Amino acid sequence: MKRRQFTAIASLIAGAALIAMAPAKADDSLSAVMGKKTIAIGIPTDFAPYGFMGTDLKPQGLDVAVAQMIADKLGVKADLVPVSTPNRIPYLQTRKIDLIVSALGKNAERAKVIDFTIAYAPFYQAVFGPKAMSIKSFADLGGKTIAVTRGTIQDDVLQQVAPPTLKIQRFEDDNSTVAAFVSQQTQLLATGAAVAAAAIAKNPKVEAEYKLLLKDSPNFIGVRKGETALLEKVNEILRKAKADGTLNGYAQRWLGRGMGDLPD
Repeated sequence: MKRRQFTAIASLIAGAALIAMAPAKADDSLSAVMGKKTIAIGIPTDFAPYGFMGTDLKPQGLDVAVAQMIADKLGVKADLVPVSTPNRIPYLQTRKIDLIVSALGKNAERAKVIDFTIAYAPFYQAVFGPKAMSIKSFADLGGKTIAVTRGTIQDDVLQQVAPPTLKIQRFEDDNSTVAAFVSQQTQLLATGAAVAAAAIAKNPKVEAEYKLLLKDSPNFIGVRKGETALLEKVNEILRKAKADGTLNGYAQRWLGRGMGDLPD
């Protein structure tokens, strides 16, 4: 996507600054949504299978399905707003959107500027590369080149575990990241497993495979700080969707596997 993943440091700083400067807001998002009968939800549109444009030029994918479900359960219209990894948290902070449903990982830095619902879908990041290349440990990445989307969880993890001689090439969105690897601008790719699987299926000549796990990080929905009523309502919807099999069905359809044991 224009997505996953640790928000770029600049985005975090910008978000924090917005909080500091903005006057305190009442816990009014849920009542505002119900009043206008519309909820603006940030979704990915270039991050299959979580969110992408279909042949009918309409967004589809797991995140899109979850966003639409939330709107339907609230009884309001879904205003689906395309977002990228760098802009999704600022969009939430500046009230351009009410929720982020965009393969959003949860971490301590993000928790300083937004709140999170319970997890709704599985997601893990990994390193992928040519079958002919032997990569058994992070030490084996030394002297290699790898493509990663700037400001994502995999970008952050790579900085922590990569040997000094690994050359990390950062791109602004996931399409560009995948394209760099497929066109052999880099030897390796760091991205979500589902995204890599889709890219490998579309480009069999690349002969790529899974190499190393970076992080297992499920998806959460982002909510503005202090919007407790909206947070609790979305959690209620998600818990019911877990219990009745709706979320598991989305995972099976879009990821090819069940949702597994997601944290509450």
